[in-house]
Amino acid sequence: EIHKERIIVRVAMMDRIRNEFIRGTAHVGRFGDKVREKRLRWFGHVQRRDMVYIGRRMLRMEPPGRRKRGRPRRRLMDVVREDMQVVRVKGADVEDR
Repeated sequence: EIHKERIIVRVAMMDRIRNEFIRGTAHVGRFGDKVREKRLRWFGHVQRRDMVYIGRRMLRMEPPGRRKRGRPRRRLMDVVREDMQVVRVKGADVEDR
């Protein structure tokens, strides 16, 4: 992601300019922060919907059958919980806009 920003600002790696400085001059934040913001916004939207809404039911659903050996797959709800911890938002705060 920073490679594209360096091309836009026309700064080469040989110029030895830090990535944070380039992000500041290009007025661009981190990509992961933007994705986290959109994911939490969508989660709040889904939580305010009825319980019969398919998106809300899918958040709580466990995949049927047995899982394979090894590390369990990351579910969307696990990622949302991690995002809420990073941003320091509680589950009750989701209802507030």
